[in-house]
Amino acid sequence: MRIVLLGPPGAGKGTQARRLAESTGMTHLSTGDMLRSEVASGTELGLLAKKFMDSGDLVPDSNIIAMIQQHIADPAGVLLDGFPRTIVQAKSLDKALDQISLPVDQVVHMAVDIDELIRRLSSRVVCKECHTPYNLELDPPLESGICDQCAGDVIVRDDDKPDAVKNRMKVYEELTAPVLDYYQLHRNVAEVMATGTPDAVFAKLTKAIGSGAPFN
Repeated sequence: MRIVLLGPPGAGKGTQARRLAESTGMTHLSTGDMLRSEVASGTELGLLAKKFMDSGDLVPDSNIIAMIQQHIADPAGVLLDGFPRTIVQAKSLDKALDQISLPVDQVVHMAVDIDELIRRLSSRVVCKECHTPYNLELDPPLESGICDQCAGDVIVRDDDKPDAVKNRMKVYEELTAPVLDYYQLHRNVAEVMATGTPDAVFAKLTKAIGSGAPFN
Protein backbone atom coordinates (compact mmCIF):
# COMPACT_ATOMS: atom_id res chain seq x y z
CA MET A 1 0.00 0.00 0.00
CA ARG A 2 1.15 3.51 -0.83
CA ILE A 3 -0.42 6.37 1.12
CA VAL A 4 0.18 10.06 0.44
CA LEU A 5 -0.18 12.46 3.39
CA LEU A 6 -0.96 16.01 2.28
CA GLY A 7 -1.22 19.13 4.38
CA PRO A 8 0.39 22.51 5.05
CA PRO A 9 3.60 22.99 7.07
CA GLY A 10 2.79 22.38 10.73
CA ALA A 11 -0.16 20.04 10.10
CA GLY A 12 1.66 17.21 11.88
CA LYS A 13 2.35 15.00 8.87
CA GLY A 14 5.77 13.88 10.12
CA THR A 15 4.61 13.08 13.65
CA GLN A 16 1.59 11.12 12.48
CA ALA A 17 3.45 9.33 9.66
CA ARG A 18 5.96 8.02 12.21
CA ARG A 19 3.16 6.70 14.39
CA LEU A 20 1.39 5.12 11.42
CA ALA A 21 4.64 3.47 10.30
CA GLU A 22 5.19 2.02 13.78
CA SER A 23 1.63 0.66 13.98
CA THR A 24 1.46 -0.76 10.44
CA GLY A 25 5.04 -1.75 9.63
CA MET A 26 5.00 0.49 6.55
CA THR A 27 8.04 2.54 5.59
CA HIS A 28 7.84 6.25 6.37
CA LEU A 29 9.41 8.26 3.57
CA SER A 30 9.88 11.88 4.62
CA THR A 31 11.50 13.91 1.88
CA GLY A 32 12.35 16.54 4.48
CA ASP A 33 14.24 14.06 6.68
CA MET A 34 15.90 12.47 3.66
CA LEU A 35 17.07 15.85 2.39
CA ARG A 36 18.32 16.92 5.82
CA SER A 37 20.30 13.68 5.97
CA GLU A 38 21.85 14.54 2.60
CA VAL A 39 22.69 18.02 3.93
CA ALA A 40 24.28 16.59 7.08
CA SER A 41 26.34 14.17 4.97
CA GLY A 42 27.55 16.98 2.71
CA THR A 43 26.51 15.19 -0.48
CA GLU A 44 26.15 17.00 -3.78
CA LEU A 45 22.36 16.88 -3.43
CA GLY A 46 22.64 18.05 0.17
CA LEU A 47 24.71 21.11 -0.74
CA LEU A 48 22.23 22.03 -3.46
CA ALA A 49 19.21 21.41 -1.24
CA LYS A 50 20.54 23.48 1.67
CA LYS A 51 20.35 26.71 -0.33
CA PHE A 52 16.66 26.16 -1.00
CA MET A 53 15.72 24.74 2.41
CA ASP A 54 17.32 27.56 4.40
CA SER A 55 15.17 30.11 2.59
CA GLY A 56 12.00 28.01 2.76
CA ASP A 57 11.91 27.32 -1.00
CA LEU A 58 11.23 23.94 -2.59
CA VAL A 59 14.12 21.77 -3.77
CA PRO A 60 13.90 21.23 -7.59
CA ASP A 61 11.52 18.46 -8.67
CA SER A 62 14.15 16.46 -10.54
CA ASN A 63 16.25 16.01 -7.39
CA ILE A 64 13.31 14.99 -5.21
CA ILE A 65 11.91 12.54 -7.75
CA ALA A 66 15.27 10.82 -8.24
CA MET A 67 15.61 10.39 -4.48
CA ILE A 68 12.08 9.13 -3.83
CA GLN A 69 12.10 6.61 -6.69
CA GLN A 70 14.84 4.65 -4.92
CA HIS A 71 12.37 3.66 -2.18
CA ILE A 72 8.86 3.77 -3.62
CA ALA A 73 8.56 0.04 -4.37
CA ASP A 74 9.20 -1.08 -0.76
CA PRO A 75 7.09 -4.27 -0.35
CA ALA A 76 6.20 -3.30 3.23
CA GLY A 77 4.22 -0.35 1.89
CA VAL A 78 5.09 3.34 1.93
CA LEU A 79 3.82 6.43 3.71
CA LEU A 80 4.79 9.49 1.69
CA ASP A 81 5.22 12.58 3.86
CA GLY A 82 6.19 15.83 2.14
CA PHE A 83 5.89 14.41 -1.37
CA PRO A 84 4.45 15.25 -3.83
CA ARG A 85 4.56 19.00 -3.28
CA THR A 86 3.88 20.16 -6.83
CA ILE A 87 1.66 19.09 -9.72
CA VAL A 88 4.76 18.03 -11.66
CA GLN A 89 5.80 15.78 -8.76
CA ALA A 90 2.30 14.30 -8.43
CA LYS A 91 2.17 13.43 -12.13
CA SER A 92 5.74 12.06 -12.07
CA LEU A 93 4.89 9.90 -9.06
CA ASP A 94 1.81 8.51 -10.80
CA LYS A 95 3.87 7.77 -13.91
CA ALA A 96 6.63 6.02 -11.94
CA LEU A 97 4.12 3.90 -10.00
CA ASP A 98 2.12 3.01 -13.11
CA GLN A 99 5.30 1.61 -14.66
CA ILE A 100 5.62 -0.91 -11.81
CA SER A 101 1.85 -1.43 -11.34
CA LEU A 102 1.91 -0.01 -7.80
CA PRO A 103 -0.43 3.00 -7.80
CA VAL A 104 -1.13 5.35 -4.91
CA ASP A 105 -3.79 3.56 -2.85
CA GLN A 106 -4.98 6.46 -0.74
CA VAL A 107 -4.51 10.19 -0.25
CA VAL A 108 -5.13 11.79 3.14
CA HIS A 109 -5.42 15.55 3.53
CA MET A 110 -4.61 16.85 7.03
CA ALA A 111 -6.44 20.18 7.29
CA VAL A 112 -5.62 22.88 9.87
CA ASP A 113 -6.64 26.55 9.96
CA ILE A 114 -3.97 29.19 9.37
CA ASP A 115 -3.87 30.65 12.90
CA GLU A 116 -3.32 27.21 14.38
CA LEU A 117 -0.55 26.51 11.86
CA ILE A 118 1.35 29.66 12.75
CA ARG A 119 1.08 28.85 16.45
CA ARG A 120 2.31 25.29 15.90
CA LEU A 121 5.23 26.26 13.70
CA SER A 122 6.43 28.83 16.22
CA SER A 123 6.52 26.05 18.83
CA ARG A 124 8.16 23.34 16.71
CA VAL A 125 11.65 21.98 17.42
CA VAL A 126 13.53 18.88 16.25
CA CYS A 127 16.42 16.69 17.36
CA LYS A 128 19.59 17.69 15.53
CA GLU A 129 20.82 14.06 15.48
CA CYS A 130 17.84 11.71 14.90
CA HIS A 131 15.31 14.30 13.61
CA THR A 132 12.60 13.36 16.14
CA PRO A 133 10.09 16.26 16.08
CA TYR A 134 8.63 17.94 19.16
CA ASN A 135 6.12 20.68 19.86
CA LEU A 136 7.00 22.81 22.87
CA GLU A 137 3.31 23.25 23.72
CA LEU A 138 1.78 19.85 22.93
CA ASP A 139 4.63 17.35 22.95
CA PRO A 140 7.84 18.77 24.48
CA PRO A 141 10.93 16.65 25.24
CA LEU A 142 11.03 15.38 28.81
CA GLU A 143 14.18 17.40 29.46
CA SER A 144 14.34 20.85 27.89
CA GLY A 145 16.66 20.92 24.88
CA ILE A 146 17.46 17.18 25.05
CA CYS A 147 15.96 14.52 22.76
CA ASP A 148 14.05 11.72 24.51
CA GLN A 149 15.19 9.20 21.89
CA CYS A 150 18.94 9.78 21.53
CA ALA A 151 19.87 12.58 23.98
CA GLY A 152 20.84 14.81 21.06
CA ASP A 153 20.37 18.57 21.01
CA VAL A 154 16.83 19.78 20.28
CA ILE A 155 16.88 22.85 18.03
CA VAL A 156 14.69 25.14 15.93
CA ARG A 157 15.22 24.25 12.27
CA ASP A 158 16.27 27.04 9.92
CA ASP A 159 13.09 26.49 7.89
CA ASP A 160 10.94 26.93 11.02
CA LYS A 161 12.34 30.37 11.80
CA PRO A 162 9.89 33.29 11.28
CA ASP A 163 11.05 34.56 7.88
CA ALA A 164 11.29 31.06 6.43
CA VAL A 165 7.87 30.11 7.86
CA LYS A 166 6.21 33.04 6.10
CA ASN A 167 7.83 32.04 2.82
CA ARG A 168 6.91 28.37 3.27
CA MET A 169 3.24 29.26 3.70
CA LYS A 170 3.37 31.38 0.54
CA VAL A 171 5.06 28.56 -1.39
CA TYR A 172 2.49 26.06 -0.09
CA GLU A 173 -0.45 28.17 -1.25
CA GLU A 174 1.11 28.73 -4.68
CA LEU A 175 2.51 25.27 -5.45
CA THR A 176 1.39 22.57 -3.02
CA ALA A 177 -2.27 23.34 -2.37
CA PRO A 178 -3.11 22.67 -6.07
CA VAL A 179 -1.83 19.09 -5.58
CA LEU A 180 -4.92 18.48 -3.45
CA ASP A 181 -7.11 19.59 -6.35
CA TYR A 182 -5.22 17.20 -8.65
CA TYR A 183 -5.77 14.22 -6.34
CA GLN A 184 -9.42 15.08 -5.78
CA LEU A 185 -9.91 14.65 -9.51
CA HIS A 186 -8.00 11.35 -9.72
CA ARG A 187 -8.20 9.68 -6.30
CA ASN A 188 -10.42 9.21 -3.28
CA VAL A 189 -9.14 11.81 -0.81
CA ALA A 190 -9.83 11.36 2.91
CA GLU A 191 -10.17 14.71 4.69
CA VAL A 192 -8.98 14.74 8.32
CA MET A 193 -9.21 17.78 10.59
CA ALA A 194 -5.77 17.62 12.21
CA THR A 195 -6.70 19.52 15.37
CA GLY A 196 -6.66 18.34 18.96
CA THR A 197 -4.08 16.21 20.72
CA PRO A 198 -1.67 14.00 18.73
CA ASP A 199 -3.58 10.94 20.00
CA ALA A 200 -6.90 12.36 18.79
CA VAL A 201 -5.48 13.14 15.34
CA PHE A 202 -3.93 9.67 15.13
CA ALA A 203 -7.31 8.09 15.87
CA LYS A 204 -8.90 10.14 13.06
CA LEU A 205 -6.16 9.14 10.64
CA THR A 206 -6.33 5.42 11.36
CA LYS A 207 -10.12 5.50 10.97
CA ALA A 208 -9.88 7.39 7.67
CA ILE A 209 -7.20 5.09 6.28
CA GLY A 210 -9.05 2.00 7.41
CA SER A 211 -12.32 3.04 5.79
CA GLY A 212 -10.88 4.74 2.73
CA ALA A 213 -13.64 7.34 3.05
CA PRO A 214 -13.57 11.05 3.94
CA PHE A 215 -13.59 11.68 7.66
CA ASN A 216 -13.62 14.92 9.68
